[in-house]
Amino acid sequence: MKTAAGHSRIDPETKQKAETILNRLGMSPTEAIRMFYTQITLRNGLPFSVEIPNEETERALQDSRSGHNLERFESADDLIDSWK
Repeated sequence: MKTAAGHSRIDPETKQKAETILNRLGMSPTEAIRMFYTQITLRNGLPFSVEIPNEETERALQDSRSGHNLERFESADDLIDSWK
């Protein structure tokens, strides 16, 4: 089988984190990229949903990034109890 090379630029932190996860999965970056491209061709598009967040979600993301309007809990049980 012939192969073609592809090149991309990815920030080093993202690359390192992704490759750590791939290593835990027993996959090389090349195998992951091949799988991604195969899924694109099989689905005739990206193999996951890509959407622009609505206003409420965007506000929640901004709050999360800035540390505003956040509730903190000592445990997962405390979080679940707050839903009651």
